[in-house]
Amino acid sequence: MDITLLAHFVAAAEAPDFARAAQSLGVSRDTLSASVKRVEAELGYALFDRAAESTTLTEIGVAFLDDARLELAQTAGRGGQSGGGSGGSGGGKAKANKGKGRAPAVKGQPKLGKKRQSR
Repeated sequence: MDITLLAHFVAAAEAPDFARAAQSLGVSRDTLSASVKRVEAELGYALFDRAAESTTLTEIGVAFLDDARLELAQTAGRGGQSGGGSGGSGGGKAKANKGKGRAPAVKGQPKLGKKRQSR
């Protein structure tokens, strides 16, 4: 399961409502709700009681919350790398400097890239 989905679930479970959880994560409420629904779809169980006025976990949701917290703690201990990824350190892809450098000037040779103006 995706670590981001687990983090969204834990934030939603710990906050009094989805709006505050979304605000603390810096995502929209719809994004948070979609993430929680994806977690529920992967598990096949409802984790939240949608009929309640505030954020209320079901019994399965309470049990899964402990597992999710443990998984997030283990991931943080591994340096934030997820199980199925590039295995890199999380930075962007390095780009080669193609064709932007200049060749060294050689004495007696015409300058590269400059043409003599004809009259």
